[in-house]
Amino acid sequence: MVSTNDFKNGMVLDLDGQLWQIIWFQHHKPGKGNTVVRSKLKHVLTGKTVDKTFNSDTKVDTATVDRSEMQYLYMDGDDYVFMDNTTFDQLYIPAEVVGEAKDFLLENQNAFVATHEGNPLFIELPASVELEVTYTEPGLQGDRSTGGTKPATLETGKQIQVPLFITTGERIKVDTREGGSYLGRVSN
Repeated sequence: MVSTNDFKNGMVLDLDGQLWQIIWFQHHKPGKGNTVVRSKLKHVLTGKTVDKTFNSDTKVDTATVDRSEMQYLYMDGDDYVFMDNTTFDQLYIPAEVVGEAKDFLLENQNAFVATHEGNPLFIELPASVELEVTYTEPGLQGDRSTGGTKPATLETGKQIQVPLFITTGERIKVDTREGGSYLGRVSN
C-alpha cells in the first residue's frame, strides 16, 4: 500500500486486480474542497492509457515489479530469449509482451525486463538507440521552404522518416519512446 502523496512516475499500481503504471501525476488544489491527485495510468498488459483522479492521501495497492537488466540473445519461434546479466538465467518472452520494442532491439543489446511474480510484463529500452540505415532512396533537394524527409529502413526492419541528407549505411540515433523518430547522426 502506498499513499497518493507518495506517487512516483513509473510506479506500478494494482487497481482491482489489474496492473497500471503511472506515466504522469499532479497534485491539484481546487479553489474549494480537498486536494486531489490527477494521474495518467497505462495498463501494463494492454498499453491502454486512462486518466484517473484520486483523493489526496488515499491508500492504493502497489504491485511488486522487478526490473532486471537483461541481454537480448535471439529469437526462438515467437519468443524473444533474454539472459539475466547477473544470474545468466534465460527468459523466454512472448512477442506480444515485447511489443513495439522489437522495432529497436538488436541481438546482444541490453534492455530492462519488468516482471511481476515471475511473469514478464514489458520491456524498457533506453530512450534512444543507435541503428544502421539499411536502405533509403537518395535525397534530392528541391524547391521547398522547410527541410524535407524521406523513408528509411533500419537494420531491425523498422521504417522511419529521416532528413534528405541521410544515406544507406549511415548510423543514426533513434528515439524509442514515440514510435521511433530521427534524433541525429552518430559520429564514427
